[in-house]
Amino acid sequence: QPWTVVPDFTHHAHSASLSAVAVNNRYVVTGSRDETIQIYDMKKKIEHGALLQHNGTITCLEFYGTAHLLSGAEDGLICIWNTKRWECLKSIKAHKGHVTSLSIHPSGKLALSVGTDKTLRTWNLVEGRSAFIKNLKQNAHIIKWSPDGERYVTVTTNKVDIYKLDTASITGTITTEKRVSSLRFITDSILAIAGDDEIIRFYSCDSQKCLCEFKAHENRIKDIYSFEKEGQHVIVTASSDGYIKMWTLDLNKIKDVPSLLCEVNTKARLTCLAVWLDRASEMKENSDKAATSSQANEDEKSSIVRKNKVCWTDKSDKTVKRKRKITPEKQKLEAPLQKKKKKWNSSA
Repeated sequence: QPWTVVPDFTHHAHSASLSAVAVNNRYVVTGSRDETIQIYDMKKKIEHGALLQHNGTITCLEFYGTAHLLSGAEDGLICIWNTKRWECLKSIKAHKGHVTSLSIHPSGKLALSVGTDKTLRTWNLVEGRSAFIKNLKQNAHIIKWSPDGERYVTVTTNKVDIYKLDTASITGTITTEKRVSSLRFITDSILAIAGDDEIIRFYSCDSQKCLCEFKAHENRIKDIYSFEKEGQHVIVTASSDGYIKMWTLDLNKIKDVPSLLCEVNTKARLTCLAVWLDRASEMKENSDKAATSSQANEDEKSSIVRKNKVCWTDKSDKTVKRKRKITPEKQKLEAPLQKKKKKWNSSA
């Protein structure tokens, strides 16, 4: 059944284009070419403040659970933040050049990063130090752990190298025609890859074969996101054509083209995307559903209200406004996100 996209609000927080966005159960953080990280409290609908540790474009942001955020930038630093008081717990000189991408292991004990110094670095987050350095033949611009933490992938231009954790060696390589702009693990062994064209492709990490491909947009795809909700697997795509689209995917029929759930034209040049789920509203709707379970199905369906949000960013943000109440207006979209129920085990 098709979904309906409901506008929520827009907020001009940066003085330059946005380059990264990340979410956890409460906050959305955005990074920009203006060298700042802006924080939004999605429960209170307010701008929570800014983080000013970096000098250079913010290139990557990733939360671990509810307590920590990692950020990387063109200054070569990786910063570890406590999200309770938003303190910088540690600032690591990670790369001699830019930090281009980072990814946290599902255990929270390790992180990987790549940079413009042609290295892949492993970080011990328990002790906050470098654990291993691997030299690469070329600069990688994306690195990503699989959901089970048993493998990871690096992206160099149009080449995706798949590594096994236990051997730290390449087990396979996927090569695409165009430069890879974004990728996402759909399962532990299936990758969704978007490049500098309008096609989404699903690949098997085991065989490196393309399982399915379909035209998702009219222009190149900038970012791809996925989540699972009530047994339904959803993929969200953002394109330079200004459209955000949501697709439902049947994992049992992975070779079938996903069905379009909804789309919206943001009329903006999109650069990155993330999905935030209003867990409080979800709990409320579940309790409402239980309370009305004895009623007719039609009445029950009408009593449930879903509130989810897609956080998207574009290059049109011009002004910086701080500690400002965000009023419900336009340009923020609805969609769910699976909540990470993991606890940070490190003392970094």
